Amino acid sequence: MTTKPEVNDKSNEPSEQISANGGDPDSLHKLSAQVSTQRGFELVREAMHSAISMNKTEVLDTILGEFSEGYSGLSMEDRCKLLLVLAKDYDLNRNQVRELMNQYLGLQLPTDETATEDEGMLSTFYRMERNLRHALRPKYDVLLERLNTHPGGLKFLSVLRADLLSIIEEDNIPSLRALDSYLKEKLVTWLSPATLELHHITWDDPASLLEKIVAYEAVHPISSLIDLKRRLGVGRRCFGYMHPAIPGEPLIFIEVALLKNVAQTIQEVLWDDPPIPECEATCALFYSISSTQPGLAGINLGKFLIKRVVELVKREMPQICIFATLSPIPGFMRWLLSKLAYQSKLTEAETLAMPCSSKGSAGFTFRENLLTAGEERAILDAAGESISGKNGMEVLL
Repeated sequence: MTTKPEVNDKSNEPSEQISANGGDPDSLHKLSAQVSTQRGFELVREAMHSAISMNKTEVLDTILGEFSEGYSGLSMEDRCKLLLVLAKDYDLNRNQVRELMNQYLGLQLPTDETATEDEGMLSTFYRMERNLRHALRPKYDVLLERLNTHPGGLKFLSVLRADLLSIIEEDNIPSLRALDSYLKEKLVTWLSPATLELHHITWDDPASLLEKIVAYEAVHPISSLIDLKRRLGVGRRCFGYMHPAIPGEPLIFIEVALLKNVAQTIQEVLWDDPPIPECEATCALFYSISSTQPGLAGINLGKFLIKRVVELVKREMPQICIFATLSPIPGFMRWLLSKLAYQSKLTEAETLAMPCSSKGSAGFTFRENLLTAGEERAILDAAGESISGKNGMEVLL
């Protein structure tokens, strides 16, 4: 008699195990997401390694595209991890540098008398110096150079440096600082004024460009289309630096008002309606300059932009003889509010501590009358402060 083998049906076993382990669909989803995220990180890391080590030019563009696209899809935490890998694992080979330095220091310097005769010794120096320069280049230099020549690569490098700056601000890691410094030097070279095009931005430019002007205006926000049209119209100019690798988007732009005299307040510029005829203008006032790329922080494009605009305005409008800026002082409001608050508390304490006969004396503090009582109160009210100052005109220096 044939015995039928026992079939151990375990088709339901996984669900039973999940139940026994207290698993649930949400936990499975989170686990799956973690595995997917980790796998995505590894794929980007592999693409980065290939982009550095591969020499096959026919597939290099594809790999660079995969790397930049994959990086853009990473979370900020994974971007930080990847940048740490890039900064540490693809740094320069210091053992090789030390070895070359020892060899170089061991060479006998030719004397002045024999320098022209000993060409063989000089060629040894040249070769060693070339080898040292090569060894002092970190491996990630290859990635940066290749990305710069890749379509969309310059914009991507700007995003990458913006991430670096954000991470360094939170955690000042030496290897990331070195990577940032190296990338900044590269960007300074790639964004030299000779590579940039000065573009006069007008109302007739594409809507996509005008939208960027509205979005990136960082000094005096543009409130409406009417406001934008006014800033690009008669008596006003707007110029931007454009780069061929980032079409349709200025790296930095500056707004200029054409006036009879230097304005005393920004309100005169923003609400000067109607503007004067341009033929009557004798002053070009630079009242707003904004960068569109956080990753280009510290790269002084503004100085070159202003010089170019001054030259252009002089050429087009010879009657303009005054060039001035009307710029906010960074951190001034914070400084002023702290002084007002401190002065208010100090004055109150002195009033309570001093006898009636001595009230009103100069005391031990040095004060200067910078604000009227009304001005002080307006500033404090605008900042939401509720400090009751006794002497409205006194600001402690």
